[in-house]
Amino acid sequence: MLLQMNSCSGFSLKYHPLQPSNSVKTLRLPSTQINGLVNRSQRKKYSVKCSSQSSFSLTNKVGNREDIINRNHKPLNKSTVALALQDGYASKSEEENTLPASFVQVLNKKFDALYRLTRPYTWASIIVGVLSVSMLAVQSPTDLTATYFIEVLKSMVPAIMMNNFVNAINQLSDVEIDKVNKPHLPLASGDFSIAEGIAIAIGSPMMGVAMGMMLRSPPLVICFIIWWIVGAAYSLDLPLLRWKGSPLMAAVTIIILNGLLLQFPYFVHFQKYVLGRPVVFPKQLLFAAAIMPIFNAAIAFSKDLPDVEGDKEFGLRTLPIILGRERVFSIAVNMLLTAYGAGVVAGATSPFLPCKNCRGKNSFIFYKKFGLIIGHSALAALLWRKAQTVDLTDPPSMQSFYMFIFKLYYAEFFLMHFVR
Repeated sequence: MLLQMNSCSGFSLKYHPLQPSNSVKTLRLPSTQINGLVNRSQRKKYSVKCSSQSSFSLTNKVGNREDIINRNHKPLNKSTVALALQDGYASKSEEENTLPASFVQVLNKKFDALYRLTRPYTWASIIVGVLSVSMLAVQSPTDLTATYFIEVLKSMVPAIMMNNFVNAINQLSDVEIDKVNKPHLPLASGDFSIAEGIAIAIGSPMMGVAMGMMLRSPPLVICFIIWWIVGAAYSLDLPLLRWKGSPLMAAVTIIILNGLLLQFPYFVHFQKYVLGRPVVFPKQLLFAAAIMPIFNAAIAFSKDLPDVEGDKEFGLRTLPIILGRERVFSIAVNMLLTAYGAGVVAGATSPFLPCKNCRGKNSFIFYKKFGLIIGHSALAALLWRKAQTVDLTDPPSMQSFYMFIFKLYYAEFFLMHFVR
């Protein structure tokens, strides 16, 4: 510890002529100060032996003053003295910074837990789906106004709130299972309390439905109410519910939530309540409604592949438990390949009617026709290559394949615009 010696800590002894030679006198050293506080541990008694000469010595088995300082203390220089003077202020500032630092750490921990509860990467399907469907309602460049894009963004927010509800209610219902399958999730790990999870599960759908009402869009309000009911039925362990325990109902749930609710209600909203036109369903939307359920079913089957151990422990009858991982994986891959085959056939059989008086339009029709064929063929090849690398004994490998299917799903929202 750095000592700051007060000027009163020094002393001097003078030989007194009446002091007998070789006599011993007890001496009490003054106390030293450490940062302005008396260090009482330094108040020690020393015996001073006087001789006839004007000198003295300390007889409690210690050396001279210089030896004491050299042994117990580091030499002081300008920098150490300055540090000693500032030490009191430094300790005070450390105490002041403790509370803000701990508050920031707690806040960061809560944000990280919220991220793992709501899983923002699942918002991508909503953002891509809503953007894609909104473009189907556009008939001319004049429709692409700032007001239109603002309406598109406003319609995304309640859908994200409904997605947060589905994630929250699912994790609330599966806390014990997630402690085995996914211990990193916030409710299973304890980073979020059950009360906090319930608050999010109640508040999110209420906000979603309220936003739908604020948009004055009956199709979106109905969409969010159905989203609320189906999402709860998927997870809640109540009679006739807990649909995730049934392979068929689990697939139906994902087809409804990730497919149909992002297509027809949103198209009607943009076509009728934003652009003010009569509702006519285009071929692209009908193609998406036919092919997207295949992707949704593949997602439903694949999502349970990494969770077999925990699902078995808690008595769930998922498809990988009933049929085995290998068969379910093969079914999912073949379903996706079939969907891509249907996309290639749709492109090959689409009409190619040239326009005699518009050269540019002929080129556009050509690119759309062959874009549908080439796009689906390329994605089918990527799927086949990815399937060859999956290790069905390694949960991270199966989870990677599951996330890959989502990327294929996003790409299909783009390719559906090539349908004529």
